[in-house]
Order: sequence, then C-alpha cells, then structure tokens
Amino acid sequence: MTEPKTPKKGGGFLGWVERVGNALPHPAMIFVILTALIIIISALVTAAGTTVTFMDGRQGKEVTLGAYNLFTRDGLYYMITSATGNFTSFAPLGTVLVAMLGVGVAEYSGLINTSLKKLLSSVPKGLLTAVVIFAGIMSNIASDAGYVVVIPLGAIMFANARRHPLAGLAAAFAGVSAGFSANLLIGTLDPLLQGITLESLKTAGIQYGILPTANLYFMIVSTFVLTFVGTMVTERIVEPRLGSYHGDYTSDNQAITPLENKGLRNTGLVLIVFILVMAALMVPEGAILKSKDALTGEMNLNGFLGHGLIFVIFLMFMLLGLTYGKTTGKISSSDDLVDSMTEAMKSMGGYLVLAFFAAQFVSFFGKSNLGTILSVKGAEGLESIGFNGLPLVLAFILVSAFLNLFIGSASAKWAIMAPIFVPMMFRMGLSPELTQAAYRVGDSTTNIITPLMPYFAMIVVLAKRYDKKSGIGTIISTMLPYSLFFLLAWSLLMILWYFLGLPLGPGAPIHVTSLLGSLAL
Repeated sequence: MTEPKTPKKGGGFLGWVERVGNALPHPAMIFVILTALIIIISALVTAAGTTVTFMDGRQGKEVTLGAYNLFTRDGLYYMITSATGNFTSFAPLGTVLVAMLGVGVAEYSGLINTSLKKLLSSVPKGLLTAVVIFAGIMSNIASDAGYVVVIPLGAIMFANARRHPLAGLAAAFAGVSAGFSANLLIGTLDPLLQGITLESLKTAGIQYGILPTANLYFMIVSTFVLTFVGTMVTERIVEPRLGSYHGDYTSDNQAITPLENKGLRNTGLVLIVFILVMAALMVPEGAILKSKDALTGEMNLNGFLGHGLIFVIFLMFMLLGLTYGKTTGKISSSDDLVDSMTEAMKSMGGYLVLAFFAAQFVSFFGKSNLGTILSVKGAEGLESIGFNGLPLVLAFILVSAFLNLFIGSASAKWAIMAPIFVPMMFRMGLSPELTQAAYRVGDSTTNIITPLMPYFAMIVVLAKRYDKKSGIGTIISTMLPYSLFFLLAWSLLMILWYFLGLPLGPGAPIHVTSLLGSLAL
C-alpha cells in the first residue's frame, strides 16, 4: 500500500477549524473557561426570569423549570462541595480506568500487537476501514464498551497496517459514537427510549403500544449504510487530509514467531473457557447476571450490560494478556503483572487532569438547567413552525442533532422532547416509532463534534499519543466530515424509508392510519 501524499497544511475549511481549535488554550483550560461562561450565563438567564414548562417523559408529570444561578451563595457552595464528587462520579472515569487496567496487561504482554498482526493477515487491506467502523457500530450493544476498547484498537490496527493511526482512531470513533443508535441487534438504548416513548403516549392520553424492537429494521439497514459512508469518508477525505504519518509511534511488523503462535493458541483456549463460563452466567433462565428490568419486569441482561460489562472486559483482557505473557516469557511473576497495569495507568495521567475539569463543566452545566431550557425552547420553536409530514420529520432530525451538542445523554434529551413531539406527530398521522427513529438519527450524528460528550476528553488524550500537537481543533476538524455525511446519508435513508412506507421494525409502521379509538376520552 502506498502512503498518502502529505497535504497542504491548514488548507480549506477543515484546516481553518483545526487552526482555530488548536490555537485555543490547553483543553483542560478550555473547560475552565467554558465553566466560567456557564456561571455568568446562568446568572444572566436567571436575572431575565426565563422559565420553561414541559412534560417530563420519565416522571410523567408537568415540570416548570428556570435556570439555577451558579453566581450566588448557594451556587458557590454547590460548586465547592460537589467538585470532588463530580470528578469521582464522572461517568467515563471508572469505565476508562478499569478497562485500561486489563488492556494494559494485554498490551504489555504483546498480545494485542501479535493478535492484530494475525488479524491483519486475514483481513483484506481494502476492508480494514469497513471492519473498524462496523465493529464500532456493533459495539454499542455493550453500551460504552466501544469507547474504551474499539477506538484505541482502531488506531493500533491502522498503525500496524502502515496507515495513519489518527485515521483509525477517527474511523472507530465515528462508528462507536456517531453510529451509536445503529446495530444489527437490540441494545440497551432500545428499551430505554421505548419506555420514555410509552410514558409520553400514556401521559398524553394516547393508547398505543410500542415495542423495544420498534426501530430494528431501520437500524439494521442503517448499520450497513453508515459502514459504507464511514469507509468513504475515511479513505476519501480524512486519511488523505492527514497525509503521511511522521510521529514517534512505530508498529512492529516482524513475522510472528513460533513462540508467539503458541501464545496465541494458549490464549485462544483460555478465551473459549472464558466465553463458556460467561455464557453459563448469562444465558440460562435465572442466570446470575440477569436482573429484573424496571420497565418491563422481565429478567434480562440490561443491568449487566450497562454496569457490569466493563469489569468483565477487564477480567478478559487481564487473563488473556497474562496467559500470553506467561507463554512467551514476557510476564514471569506477579510483579510483572502489576508493572503492566502500572504502565497503563502512567499513560492515563493526562486524561485524569483533563477529566477533572471536564467533569466540573459537565456537572455545572447540568445543574444550571441551561441545556434543558434550550431543549424546550428549541422544541417549542419547531412545534410552532407548522411543518407536517416529511418536512417535519427532517426538521426534527436537525433540531435533535443541534440539541445533542448541549445535552449528551440520549435518554435525558428524549425525556424532554418525547412528551412534546410524540403526541404532536401522532396526531398528524406519524407513528411514535417514526418519531423515535428520527430522534435517534439526530441524537447520534453530532456526538463526535461536541466537547460535552463524556468521552470526548478521552479521545483528545488518545490522539495526543500519536500526535502531540493535536488538540480539540484536530479532533473536531477530523470528525466533522463524518458528522455531516452521516447526518446526510441517514436523513436520505429516512426519506427513502418514508416514501416506500416500509415498517421501521416488527409491527412498527411509518404512519398511524387510524386515530379512532387511539385517543383516550
């Protein structure tokens, strides 16, 4: 494979975005500045007396909300007393650190490098990009696991294939985050959104059922569409723009030795045993890892997938790395095992610093209620436009994508928007399944270009591993093409689906053909 030519530095709109973004202070200081702005804005919005009244889809009741003024005695008290808790409870912090302990063992032992060389020898070079993006999209079945497993591996896979590691990181990030709603299977997000949609219908007095599989058909097709689009964006836009890689990361491209092959065989046996044990804990009726779903009352794996999977990933990588290291002699004692984890944590120092300030910003922004106010005002503005049919669906996608820049949580945003749009669009003959699918399109595509996305700080730190000069501007300018093309392609797929009148899932139509008997008296 020939290396791409080095492009003109800073060329075009994306170059301008990168220059502006990277000219800003250190990312940690950017979060400090943004936090200061939130404090000031919260005071101004409070002084203006701005409030919003909306139906909360999770509580099933009407709520009136104003801004919380952080520039007060109580606000100052909150910020000081919550700072430590904000950091320790920052959602990605434990996820990233726990997973990296296990991944660190696998990387230190040489397992990851050897496994990738083996994988690359079997995957055609022309399909590498598609494999990385597809793996990223499919990883959302395991909630946030893709962020801490697939994205770092995407960069390493590209490096081992003598391609720019930042292109691999970007491709994986696009699949994991911008394609978060798409999948070939039902994930943890499906029943979560379905529960809020049902509550919104119930609150509005509409008797209509919707299943967790409501968007399954649409999301299956979306998986292949986004894989194709992501591959084209990577190879036609992102990778040529990045040019040849001249960083200090070097991949080991030597042939696999007999000892390494033996290590892979032993590791494979341990992996089979590990999978069998996990299957025994997950599959049988009444299995240990199954818990009762709060929404449906059924026993399922949603609780484990949402909270326990990261620890299992840690165990898996640690056991596999230990097996490989013992076989090859890289790990010969418990000291070596601990050293491997210590090395992994050393590389996370920059992330810890960035995560501390990011956690404060995210927490204070949430406390200020500014995101909720913006969401409700945006929803009311769209409702007042008077669109109907397909124009309304497309406008709803764009509004969802915009609001996603400010409220990262898919369920929190849907709890605000669903009680407004689900009944409104239902009464216009558009099914709740369609409204939910349109929301998921907008909610996913802009994840990768907003610093409010919880894992954004981790991506910035990972990028610095391969390019020390990279910053927030580098990430946003690299990911912006994915965001725009994913939004365009997904919207076009929605238009096609709408005109063909295809079911979005089992028993999930585009239109509600009859409202008779659906509205509660």
